[in-house]
Amino acid sequence: MKSFVISENRDSYLGMKLAGIEGAYVRDQETIESTFKEALKNKEIGIIFLTEKAYLMIEDLVLDTKKKVLFPLITVIPDRYGYQREQGIITQYIKESVGL
Repeated sequence: MKSFVISENRDSYLGMKLAGIEGAYVRDQETIESTFKEALKNKEIGIIFLTEKAYLMIEDLVLDTKKKVLFPLITVIPDRYGYQREQGIITQYIKESVGL
């Protein structure tokens, strides 16, 4: 299984590439969305990493996809500046799953 990163941040993309993770450096919402859909079609990809800003550009698509498919694992990572939201995404997921 391969991992794949979709990043709108060049530094995050290059860091993941240096770690041996293939991916795409994309800047606009349309390209991020099409890259995400193509990654979903690739059966060799086991994990899709999205930087937080890329995720926020296609948040509805990602959440809808997570509800429908179990594979690949889709996860959000911070860029080199950390998370942009006040709280971490994991805390938000926990609150949503508990119903808060």
